[in-house]
Amino acid sequence: MAPVISLDFIYRMCLFLWLSYSVLLRCVTGASVNLPLSTVSCLEYDSQKCTGNDSNCNTIKDCDVEFGYADLDPEEVETHKCFILWHNTSTGAEVIMKGCWQSGRSDDCVEDERCVSHEANSDGENRYFCCCSGDLCNHEFIHDPKPKPLSTEHPFQDQGPNEDKKKNRSNVILTTVLYTLVPITAFTVIIISVYWMCRRYRYSQLTSVPNSEPSPLSPPSPVLGHRPIQLLEIKARGRFGAVWKAQMGHQQVAVKVFPLQDRQSWITEQEIYSIPQLRHENLLYFIGTERHGEGMDQELWLITEYHPRGSLCDYLKGNLLSWNDLCKISLSMAYGLAFLHEDLPATTLCIAKPAVAHRDFKSKNVLLKNDLSACVADFGLACKFEAGKSPGDTHGQVGTRRYMAPEVLEGAIQFQRDAFLRIDMYACGLVLWEIASRCTAQEGPVDEYMLPFEEEVGQAPTLEDMQEVVVVKRLRPVFRDSWLKHSGMQLLFETIEECWDHDSEARLSAGCVEERLSQLLRCNSYTAPLISLTPSPPKESSL
Repeated sequence: MAPVISLDFIYRMCLFLWLSYSVLLRCVTGASVNLPLSTVSCLEYDSQKCTGNDSNCNTIKDCDVEFGYADLDPEEVETHKCFILWHNTSTGAEVIMKGCWQSGRSDDCVEDERCVSHEANSDGENRYFCCCSGDLCNHEFIHDPKPKPLSTEHPFQDQGPNEDKKKNRSNVILTTVLYTLVPITAFTVIIISVYWMCRRYRYSQLTSVPNSEPSPLSPPSPVLGHRPIQLLEIKARGRFGAVWKAQMGHQQVAVKVFPLQDRQSWITEQEIYSIPQLRHENLLYFIGTERHGEGMDQELWLITEYHPRGSLCDYLKGNLLSWNDLCKISLSMAYGLAFLHEDLPATTLCIAKPAVAHRDFKSKNVLLKNDLSACVADFGLACKFEAGKSPGDTHGQVGTRRYMAPEVLEGAIQFQRDAFLRIDMYACGLVLWEIASRCTAQEGPVDEYMLPFEEEVGQAPTLEDMQEVVVVKRLRPVFRDSWLKHSGMQLLFETIEECWDHDSEARLSAGCVEERLSQLLRCNSYTAPLISLTPSPPKESSL
């Protein structure tokens, strides 16, 4: 199986990313853990309000109540401290004011037991100030003069409006930078880390599988021992890799090169080619596989027979078809698809062959041999249906949008064998229409080649475009009136209509299409009599 990062892993990584970003944002914005702050109480005194030895002058105040912070979030409260303001007189120091002090600086008021002033000089009025951080620490004060640092500012010194504005502006700029750049940078680092972890996880899953596959690589699916293969030129590019024309000894081969991330498609094709009794002239002949390179640069090669005419789609772009060409291509294509869908019983030499649904049937995946017979190719999305076993990790909406059946576009698939085979038959009807559109058996000029629904949705339709045209409006590619004047074309038209029926259970099986198209061989001239088809009972003509 291909390495797939589970939804649980993605959920865990997203949760980790969200939690990391939340914690980081709270750190950047200065948030802290909500631990309870210790309440600071200070002695309060005001000489202007007190006279004499009034006992009510010296009171104890709770600083939270003093500043109105008792009911606020502790994160919003600045540090509370106590202070004393005094002045010296001839009789000694006289206290002017005591109380609670609010300071946002952590280096202020470091003493917690007593209030100490280190000011060498007063403020001109012989006043001194000190503060402390302990509970009731302003009950006494000491004057211990020290040289005042140039950067220290007196609490009561007026700095002037201009200096305040400059300081506020610088604080705003710093805050904006922190709030903007730090989270973005952190978020980017986290995203890169998650990507690196996912890449490491994916690589470990890829490299944990042994180089040799078990059953898919046993005959008839050999791993080549790095035979001398020379890649010559790219012939096509598809969803899962590029197809090269290559030289292997004296034989020209086609090499489909898968990148490592499409390893599952490479394995799926090997599994399909390794199915017993799958060899058929109208299925692409498989030669082997190889690995080239190491690590994440490793390439996975799928080597098959080379057909110079290329795909049916490319051939129709540059060539018209005669009636005989139409019959040969259509019938051989139906042979290949019918054989793919068929269950074969076990023989004395081989075990039973299960039915296989292609799931990406289109004109690009039908190759033309030199004699214009067709062979079905590209089994990267195919799945097999063995009796009593689940088809495995099968997803509903796979394939090319233009060729998706209505039930696929609606997402209403029954995950059963017959349901998947009917999806192939809808696409088969579209490919038959492409072939008919380039046939010269019709009267008048032949139109330029167009893909199915190209007139309605253009060359690059979205899923919504196809849902609108196919499911809502129930449109199908148009059959020109001139086509139906030929008896064989009318027979083909009836067959195509039953292939792309909106009701999947009413569609023809590949075996029925094979029988219908074999009748086209009898319509080998423009004047052939009109062949009327008697509709078969639903149980016989449909899956």
